[in-house]
Amino acid sequence: MQKIHIFDTTLRDGEQVPGCQLNTVEKIEIAKALEQLGVDVIEAGFPISSPGDFQSVIEISKAVKNPIICALTRAVKGDIDSAVASLEFAKRKRIHTGIGASDMHIKYKFKSTREDILKRAIEAVKYSKKFVEDVEFYAEDAGRADLAYLAQMIEAVIVAGATVVNIPDTTGYNLPHIYGEKIKYLKEHVSNIDKAIISVHCHNDLGLATANAMAGVSAGARQIEVTINGIGERAGNTSLEEVVMIMRTHKLAYDTNINAKKIFPTSRLVSKLMNMPVQANKAIVGKNAFAHSSGIHQDGVLKMRENYEIINPHDVGIASSEIVLSARSGRAALNHHLERLGYRLKPNQLKKVYASFLTLADSKKDINDEDLHMLMGKTSLVEKKLKINLLEVVCGFPLKPMATVTMLVNGEEYTAVSNGNGPVDASCGAVNKIIKESKVLKTLPVLKEFLIQAVTRGHDDISKVHVQLEYKNSVFYGYGSDTDIVVASVQAYVDGLQKIV
Repeated sequence: MQKIHIFDTTLRDGEQVPGCQLNTVEKIEIAKALEQLGVDVIEAGFPISSPGDFQSVIEISKAVKNPIICALTRAVKGDIDSAVASLEFAKRKRIHTGIGASDMHIKYKFKSTREDILKRAIEAVKYSKKFVEDVEFYAEDAGRADLAYLAQMIEAVIVAGATVVNIPDTTGYNLPHIYGEKIKYLKEHVSNIDKAIISVHCHNDLGLATANAMAGVSAGARQIEVTINGIGERAGNTSLEEVVMIMRTHKLAYDTNINAKKIFPTSRLVSKLMNMPVQANKAIVGKNAFAHSSGIHQDGVLKMRENYEIINPHDVGIASSEIVLSARSGRAALNHHLERLGYRLKPNQLKKVYASFLTLADSKKDINDEDLHMLMGKTSLVEKKLKINLLEVVCGFPLKPMATVTMLVNGEEYTAVSNGNGPVDASCGAVNKIIKESKVLKTLPVLKEFLIQAVTRGHDDISKVHVQLEYKNSVFYGYGSDTDIVVASVQAYVDGLQKIV
């Protein structure tokens, strides 16, 4: 099993997305997450570009121990000096320097010649080598560079001391087979190529970044430059999660040190701090990546996950697949969700509920848990064993909240009074006393979640309350709604208890 080094540039190339700039504290948080994820190299920034970037590289170097900390420069001594200063505290340090390699860049960007650019590339590597042992050279726009000249440049910078040579498809122009052939050409025509690691840095302008990166690896590259969620300049970069899971899913002859279970949490952290939502259909980490809407697919997944999923969501840190309810869903999907919510239906009952479900689904794009609770509330299938007859609450300042609750439990009436930290706590406390006294449950459930949601707006709004109760390693959901938040809360709590009973 050959190791593929993961070079993460989320904090440099990824941060170049307009509106996604981070402060130093946020960069440190992401850097630590990348360390936990298991990346080999963190490109922490472009120090010469701004005082903030310079300081961020310094602080990341202090905060992170295991990965190599890399600083980007142009083939300019001032850039390199700034990078050296910013890496002072890094345990393992790398300078990433380079210059354009394509005739397009040489003529129109640098207004220079191939000979002069080659000289500047060599001088930049030699100068960087005076300060650090690990020097990576990037041949910018290598994707459109003349192959013979590119090979000449790569051979020369390796002689100068480069330990990693980066072959970027800067504009995302290459097709996978062409990019793979470019890497293969360098393997065969650069005499000292075995003295350096070939790195691939691909952009996604044509949606080919991941495919090109994998083609490069197949041809002999052993480092991939990536970003979390594939963010980056213009259309983005090669996505870390995609290349890692391609290798794992296909069980290729090479792999990374990435802890895949950290992929999804890291994705969400980057999305949150950069204020950049992940597109729903994004591979691996999009909200629809493990969601199934078609009835045929849902039935297949419920019978055996592998029917429609080539990756186990647990492997990338996602709790489970999602069966999305819509007008296209079948009875199997509906029954799955009803059972998850604590409803156990017989075939004839399911048939009745499914007919009502289709009517509802035709009027709504997506059906959520709240809709199912309302559906089950309207479709009476079983006699309720718990029923609230009275709820009376006294609260205010400086009074301590007190609630009186009268309930029918299996037809027998019970009344209890309880104090609490607030009107809801006091009311639920009274309900708990009744549950204990009636012995309808041996133990009380644990309240895991309590959520109040407004339906519209205004002081006369209807409140919807959801509760999640855990009882004997099973989870039950309760729902209630009323213009009075306290009433809605008690309704939801008793609804959850009813399902347990």
